[in-house]
Amino acid sequence: MSQFTNEDEALLQSMLRQLLQSVKEKITGAPSVECAEEILLHLEETDENFHNYEFVKYLRQYINNTLGSVIEEESEKCTSTQSQSEVSGYDTLVQHVTKKTRESKQYREMMHALKNVMMVVVESLVNKFEEDRMCKKELDSETKKKSQSYYGTDNYSDSDSSFNQSYTFMSQEQLQLLVEKLDPIQPKEVRQEALQTLCLAPPSDVLSSECWPNLRKHLTMSLSDPDEIFSEKILRFYAKTFSSSPFNMTREVYTSLAQHLEFYFLSGEYSLRISSGLDVSNAEVTRILKKVRLLNEYQKEAPSSWIRYPEKYMEEIVESTLSLLSVKHDPNHPASSDFLSPIYFLALLDIKAVWFKKWTHAHYSRTVILRLLEKKYKSLINAAVQQCLDYFEFCKAAVCKTSRVNDFPQQHSNNEQKFFYTGSELQYIYFVHSLCLLGRLLIYKQGRNLFPVQLKNKKDCVSLTDLLVLFTQLIYYSPSYSKEALAARTDNYSPASLVMEILQVFCDQTGCATDCLYTDVVMDALLDPLQSLLNGTEVFINCLETTLIDIADILARIAAAEDGLSVLLYGGNKNSAKENSPTAVHIIVQFTKKLLHDDISLLSGSELLQVVKGAFIFVCRQMYRTCEGLQMLIPYGLHESIGEAWKKASLLSERVPTPVTGADSTSSISLDSKNVVLWEETLLDALLNFSATPKGLFLLHSTGAMSDCVSFMFNSLSKKHQANEHEEFDNGVIVAQMATTPTAAVALQSSGFIKTFVAKLWALLECGKDDVRITQPKSTPVDPIDQSCQKSFLCLINLLTYPAVFELLSEQDIPNKPMYSHREVPTDIINIIDRIIILNSEAKIHSLFNYEQSHVFGLRDFIVDSLSVERNHVLVRINLIGGPQERILPSRTLDKGSDPYPWPMFSSFPLPKCYLAEVPRKADFKQALFRNLIPMQTSRLTFWLNSDKVLDKLMSILQSPGGQSEWAEICRRQFCKIMKTRPDTISGPILAELIEKFVLHLSESRSNCYFSMGRYEATDADVKKENLSSVQQLGIEMTVRYGKHLNLLKEHAENELCFVLMNCEQFLKQQQRAVVSSLRCLQGHYPGYDWFASSVFLIMSGDGEKTLTFLQQFSHLLVSAFLWIPRLHMSVHLPIATVESGIHPVYFCSAHYIEMLLKAELPLVFSAFHMSGFTPSQICLQWITQCFWNYMDWSEICHYIATCIFLGPDYQVYMCISVFRHLQQDILRHTEAQDLQVFLKEEALHGFRVTDYLEYMESLELIYRPMLLKDMRNIRVQNT
Repeated sequence: MSQFTNEDEALLQSMLRQLLQSVKEKITGAPSVECAEEILLHLEETDENFHNYEFVKYLRQYINNTLGSVIEEESEKCTSTQSQSEVSGYDTLVQHVTKKTRESKQYREMMHALKNVMMVVVESLVNKFEEDRMCKKELDSETKKKSQSYYGTDNYSDSDSSFNQSYTFMSQEQLQLLVEKLDPIQPKEVRQEALQTLCLAPPSDVLSSECWPNLRKHLTMSLSDPDEIFSEKILRFYAKTFSSSPFNMTREVYTSLAQHLEFYFLSGEYSLRISSGLDVSNAEVTRILKKVRLLNEYQKEAPSSWIRYPEKYMEEIVESTLSLLSVKHDPNHPASSDFLSPIYFLALLDIKAVWFKKWTHAHYSRTVILRLLEKKYKSLINAAVQQCLDYFEFCKAAVCKTSRVNDFPQQHSNNEQKFFYTGSELQYIYFVHSLCLLGRLLIYKQGRNLFPVQLKNKKDCVSLTDLLVLFTQLIYYSPSYSKEALAARTDNYSPASLVMEILQVFCDQTGCATDCLYTDVVMDALLDPLQSLLNGTEVFINCLETTLIDIADILARIAAAEDGLSVLLYGGNKNSAKENSPTAVHIIVQFTKKLLHDDISLLSGSELLQVVKGAFIFVCRQMYRTCEGLQMLIPYGLHESIGEAWKKASLLSERVPTPVTGADSTSSISLDSKNVVLWEETLLDALLNFSATPKGLFLLHSTGAMSDCVSFMFNSLSKKHQANEHEEFDNGVIVAQMATTPTAAVALQSSGFIKTFVAKLWALLECGKDDVRITQPKSTPVDPIDQSCQKSFLCLINLLTYPAVFELLSEQDIPNKPMYSHREVPTDIINIIDRIIILNSEAKIHSLFNYEQSHVFGLRDFIVDSLSVERNHVLVRINLIGGPQERILPSRTLDKGSDPYPWPMFSSFPLPKCYLAEVPRKADFKQALFRNLIPMQTSRLTFWLNSDKVLDKLMSILQSPGGQSEWAEICRRQFCKIMKTRPDTISGPILAELIEKFVLHLSESRSNCYFSMGRYEATDADVKKENLSSVQQLGIEMTVRYGKHLNLLKEHAENELCFVLMNCEQFLKQQQRAVVSSLRCLQGHYPGYDWFASSVFLIMSGDGEKTLTFLQQFSHLLVSAFLWIPRLHMSVHLPIATVESGIHPVYFCSAHYIEMLLKAELPLVFSAFHMSGFTPSQICLQWITQCFWNYMDWSEICHYIATCIFLGPDYQVYMCISVFRHLQQDILRHTEAQDLQVFLKEEALHGFRVTDYLEYMESLELIYRPMLLKDMRNIRVQNT
């Protein structure tokens, strides 16, 4: 087969010619020979028909016949021997076989034969091309001598490479002669001959000549020539000019054609009427359509080039177009309303006004168009609005008469060619064109500024809002369609689908949506069908189900935007909300509940009922997945309705038969089964999205669907090989919320989510990515976390909250196996800790492929960098408590210079003193006062003494509260004054006395007591430390060490603290209820350490009796529920469902409002959390649970506690918002660095002082206190 015959050569020549003809346009359009070669070399990538060319098929068959046996032989060798030495490293089987084949003798012979035969074929083609070209040249020369002998010897013709046309180059004199012959007064034969010659001349020469203005005039007049062939040739000349001349020349041709059409429509010759319809097969109509189509084609192409030329050129085209489209009969003419104007023809050819879309796309041209529309051609906009109004009135009248509209002109779904359009069809086509044009116009601010418009037959102006209401109502009165038409609603021209396209674009444009959609009037129009169905009034709507689905789609898009959500929740104007008129959210949720309860008779039995339900559930989901939206929906109990619907669907899905191989999958039973499963998944997805907020997660638990929702999420994520960025953020937030609660953490474990995550993490650490080819050994990582593992590391941080760790890891031992297999993959968190963190045996080290990377990752999970340096940092951090100015942590990196790491290693107690920051010892208050008085100026001294008087006044009020009305409010005002002037005095014994007396007086007032209980007598003071849990023992050691470091505690303070904690436990146990639960956190004692009681113990300077007395009195107050976390552990004061959930009110109340206020007050910070897949609630719960220990200095912790006690529990929320405000720039920076979780969990709050943000917190109180305190007081109520 390696030898070619003469027949083969001829065949190859024919096939190669066919290939070159097919790609002729691509090659001739290349600017150089090199570019043409590149096009041919990459033809397979750019030409979808490449493998269908006969030449390519022939070559493929030839190669297969020649080398097929060689390839098969090499493949068999590789597969039979399975020799790793032959196919080693990165060589794959394909690469190996290819290499061997190319080295074979057969391949060399084949290539030699191919080269020889192709040289002959190409040479033959070149010779034949030269012969054809010379023959054609001679033929053209003879033809020109006969027909154009008067041109003399200067003329010559050449072949245009792009269009394969012959051009005749003429001088100015010859062109002038040609112009004279084209004068309409000349005989027909002379004009025809001149026109034939003109078509052979290069258009650029003609348009640049001095005689072009006169020629343009003659051509414009000749376009109306009754001789169809003659005018057709002029159009061809125009078309050739458009395709081959620059914009600065073609504009004159365009304006010439537009001017001709304008004159023609205004002339007495034109007599077409709308009512008579339009026969496109008519010769006159065909001529008009050809001219308008030529204009329209140029309209679509011109915007790509006009920006490169002066604006006046573009303005000429725009004005000539608008002038043409504005043509209409004299209003006094009896047939003016029936006049078939030019815009109808344009609409017939470009029904969706693509030309206008392209013209307004760029600011350069849009400015000119909108200026001209405003100044000279506003009648075009008026006519478009009038057309939409007329069509709507027709539809409305038809619906009111028949309750269904079936006689509307509809698009033709078949492929039959249409030759006649009735008057109503022409009106509908113009309506579609007008609708699309207006829809495009309103996208832009300048376009919206054209409204209101004044119509002749309307007394009032049509405003922008009126037009949007009209658009919305067009959805309701859209004509009825068959199920088949509805199923294929892509690119149809029904009013509903067109309006939906427009409104969907509006929703995506922030400014446009604000001006057009976010108004009460438009919202009322959108919700009108829902309101009618809720009220049971008669509804005149075509296709009720599809109309409701469309409305839900727009509402969901509105709810997805911040401003749109605000309109749905609070109305278009918060400051002037309409009385007795519910906002959109109330109507939507009521309607959704009725749908779920099958309480809408008009939809009963509808095949699309579940689709309608799902659409409106999705609208609600867009709202309740935000904190503010959930607040509005809670009173309606939507979560309960969705939960009940899910339970019913779940029962039905259990009856769905298992698919049988070979069964008819298209049967009605199978379809019903799929619908049942799909409906169940829709409801699970809706329930799952409640977990996007803390309170929503709490409500989800109350439905009993937590485990099913987590399993659904896990299965959905497993099916999706690649999620988009938005889904990743949402999934990260949901997982972070779930990991903060014990119930959801267990669900994540049981669903297989954590197991799969751990397996993927292990694969990344030990094996690397599957899609990365390893050509050389990887270097030892120098970054804290390898970039490939960064996302997994952050996910692990999100999972490892204290509630999740306690629930998943408590009472579990580290495996510590004597041997580990390389194939043994960890399946849970405890295994990960065992394999890459606690590397305390040779077996563990030898079981790792990447010891350095995996162990560094493991250490980093406890907090940061490379082995010995990182170990030292971790040990110091976990053994030393203190705020940013109270402890010194060793560096995690090596410094440059002679002493790269000056920090001593901490391997045994005591801790090196260099890590302990100096804390001033307690000094006598009077001595401190005296010391500060000496250098003071008079004004400062007066200020200092005045602030001291404020403290005295507060003390006196607390000493004798009797007889004073509103004493608590007076105390709060005095406290704020001290905090703003002398915050340093709120510490030590003074702070202890202040909070003692304040809490004592509040607890003695029944109106101020939120919790009621009996008296408790302290037990044996000689409490053994051994009776406490290991967690409590460790916490006591750390607390005492910290207290001594601060000079707050003396010797034997440990026993006093044990006494306090043991009695607190017994005291709180009296108020706990018995709970039967599988959750480990509900098996008895509070699972963590009591950081608040320890803080009070330090405030009381280690006095156990005073601490316990204070805590007993404090436990009466509402604020104790939020400051003292163990206070409500399994408490009888909470509903049983709340206790069984294991979710603390600090999470579903305080943390919920922190997220809500953060979004309102610091939107950038809120967005940063969302982009990081992290939640503010998780870090705030950590801060609050441990009373900001390790995050704030002791003085600020005291101020935090005192502020919440004096000013109210809602200040806990304002405090966290203030911290986020303080950290805003750091949060944004670390979000960009993709380590926000690490920063917030590790770093102390440097520079934060409570007093600096007290005024800000007071401003938050004015706005949010009523809402927050109401919800905080409702924690005893079920499903708050």
